[in-house]
Parts: sequence; structure tokens; C-alpha cells
Amino acid sequence: MLRGLNHITIAVNDLRRSLNFYTNLLEMKPHVRWDSGADLSLGDVWLCLSHDEAKRSQDYCHLAFDVPEDNFNAVSEKHRAANVAEWKQNSSEGSSLYFLDPNGHKLEIHSGSLESRLESLKSKPFPGLVWM
Repeated sequence: MLRGLNHITIAVNDLRRSLNFYTNLLEMKPHVRWDSGADLSLGDVWLCLSHDEAKRSQDYCHLAFDVPEDNFNAVSEKHRAANVAEWKQNSSEGSSLYFLDPNGHKLEIHSGSLESRLESLKSKPFPGLVWM
């Protein structure tokens, strides 16, 4: 029986630059670093940076980080002041900022939850929506 996500590993072209981005801008906690990687955490999420050839995704896959609504504007401004590249504008419930990491990985800060998303779908359903 699965009980949740264990960890997320992403490829990074420049470990030092990526470690700086994830620890300083995203405020993840660094635990260990080695020649070809690093382990970080944010809350209960374990993120591994692995030195490899990172390629920017052409699809919608992305990692979304939770931020309280009352802190969303301050966090967004911090990211924009760091000149992060934005890859999408928000069109769903909750506040979101979609941006790229130094390797072109698609990231998002979001102030909603699964519950708020499901509630919004009651009044504004996606095409073909089926409740399970």
C-alpha cells in the first residue's frame, strides 16, 4: 500500500546555482550536498537535486509550492525582484505565480488547496468534468 510521495528528484545543470536558488529564493532547508547532488526539504517534501543534463519541459508538468493567501503578494514580489522568468498566467482559483528555476523546470507558488479547487469546480466546471 502506498502512503504518499517519498521524494522528488530533478536534474540540474549547475548544482551550485540550483542549490542557491532553492535554498535562498525558495527557502528550502539544505541537509546534505555531494559532488553530483543535494538533498533539501520544505515542510514534509524531500527534494533531491541531481547534477545531470536538465532539459526544459514542453508540457504542463510542474511543481507547485503552497503559500498562505495573506503572504502570496510578498512572496510573489520577492520572486519577481529576483527576475524569475514567468511561464504562464494564472487562470484558475487561488492566487498563483508560475515561474522557471535556473534549469527551466516549471514551478508555481499557489495559495489554494485541493478543497478550494473542488469547490470552485462546482460553479465553474472544466469541460468534460466528471465527479468521482
